[in-house]
Amino acid sequence: MENLRFALDIGTRTVIGIAYTYEEEKIKIVDEEILEHKKRAMMDGQVHDIQAVSDVALEVKKRIEERQNIEFKKVSIAAAGRILKTTRAKAEISLKEGTIIDSEVISTLEMEALSNAYSNLDLEDSNEVFYCVGYSVINYYLNDYVITSLEGHKGKKASVELLATFLPQSVVDSLYSVIKNIGLEVEGLTLEPIAAMNAVIPKELRLLNLALVDIGAGTSDIAITKEGTVVAYGMVPFAGDEITETICHHLVVDFNTAEEIKTALNTKKKTYKYIDVLGNTKTVKLDEIKRAIQTNVERLAELISEKIIELNGKSPNAVFLVGGGSQVVKLSEEVSKKLNLPKDRVAVRGIEAIKNVIYYGTKLNGPDCVTPIGIAINSINSSNSFITVKVNGKEVKLYNSGKQRISNALSLMGINPHQLFGRLGKGIAIKINGQEKRFFGEPAKPAMIFKNGEIATLIDGVDDGDDILINYAADGKDALIYLKDILNENQTAKVNGIDQPNDYILKDGDEVLILSSQEKVETIKDSITVLVNGSPITLPQKEEGYIFVDIFNYVDIDIKNAKSVKLILNDKEASFTDKINDGDKIGIDWQPHHI
Repeated sequence: MENLRFALDIGTRTVIGIAYTYEEEKIKIVDEEILEHKKRAMMDGQVHDIQAVSDVALEVKKRIEERQNIEFKKVSIAAAGRILKTTRAKAEISLKEGTIIDSEVISTLEMEALSNAYSNLDLEDSNEVFYCVGYSVINYYLNDYVITSLEGHKGKKASVELLATFLPQSVVDSLYSVIKNIGLEVEGLTLEPIAAMNAVIPKELRLLNLALVDIGAGTSDIAITKEGTVVAYGMVPFAGDEITETICHHLVVDFNTAEEIKTALNTKKKTYKYIDVLGNTKTVKLDEIKRAIQTNVERLAELISEKIIELNGKSPNAVFLVGGGSQVVKLSEEVSKKLNLPKDRVAVRGIEAIKNVIYYGTKLNGPDCVTPIGIAINSINSSNSFITVKVNGKEVKLYNSGKQRISNALSLMGINPHQLFGRLGKGIAIKINGQEKRFFGEPAKPAMIFKNGEIATLIDGVDDGDDILINYAADGKDALIYLKDILNENQTAKVNGIDQPNDYILKDGDEVLILSSQEKVETIKDSITVLVNGSPITLPQKEEGYIFVDIFNYVDIDIKNAKSVKLILNDKEASFTDKINDGDKIGIDWQPHHI
């Protein structure tokens, strides 16, 4: 077949290969092969002996090629979920008085937390490169209190705690080395939890909060989905082997015999005839084995449920169990108890649950075959495994999770969010003849972000080949007020009780006593004071005077992203070009545009 494609599931114990075609929106599994590793060349999903793994993978490839009279050039593969690194990170920002939190502020906050997560990984292994494959927000905080959503709120500070998951580059490199050794090119790389999810969870269900658990021999790998994408991954170092070993000890049998007895628990048999390690032929009631393994079944369910709660923050809408270990008797029932879910909300999924697949094979069946078929499905429905974008001329590679943003690329480049949002220049507050006056620093010049030559924001998505340009923010200049700036002609003054020259630079907290004038402070030269939503703001005088729109340089309102704005000047509706005078009362009523 000219259009025959190839997928490999390189597991800890076995290598599974499938040949398939894609016709009329259905995948046809034409051939398959499964071989066990000859030695412990894989540990916990990571390649340890590249040559040994290559030898087995090559044999799987050759057997299918010979039967199908074809030579494969490309292959789709998956990285094990258990080798992913997951870390928690937190970030917080101080908010200027009156700041209304919008999507840009939230994105900046999450970007800083993601940068902190990268830093945590660097502390563990400074020589490793990691790709972020997803993150989920655990909690938002406003003034140190947990809040469901920050958008639209005001406060003194906001913070976020998130759970980020990373794929080590060394794992990717070792898998690619195996594929190169067997004369193939990687057509697509996905993650095993994503492959399994593509196989057993229809797209229309992925908007729900779901947990997928792939229970293998040594580990149980967990993925959490929300809003159509996988947002968190985890692993429990407890799985099917622990159940098998319990049977080994209970009956004094070898591992393979215990595996056969464990499988028999899901049949209609009531007894099982076996030979123990001493050569004795015996018969055991399978109900006795069910009782013997019950404690470890409950333990496995408890560990899986605890990890799901840790990753998701609560019980999900439903749980899907796949992998050979998912068939352990009563496991799904115990998981439903631990998560306080109805029994029908925890389901074991095998090949029978995979839609739009025509299966001609005989060697693979049940939950074991979910991942290799999922790899095939993923190769049809997705593009490249990684995307490359440029940030100020430097290339950065991102895992193609489908929801990568500009902020993710900047985090991976080590760009600090503070480089994108300059600070307002420091102001000063002084007392003039006993009355406090405030002078503001210059507004910051925010960063400009361009994607492919067009203005963009942190939350905009990125695609392969995108060119991102950042013009970094510039801090506003601090307020620089000379004594002469607040004096009329021929006036003199004392500052903090001491005579000072007119070129004395006023400092925050200074107290000025004007000696030769009884004029009111409001008439002081070179400044005007206006009330904005009830708060006084002092503006440096300028020859051309002020118009209404100038006020937005001194208040925390993002007029560009406002949904609606109502302007009031001295209790009357105003326009952006109305002149502003000393003592004016200004009102600004606005609504942010929620994204």
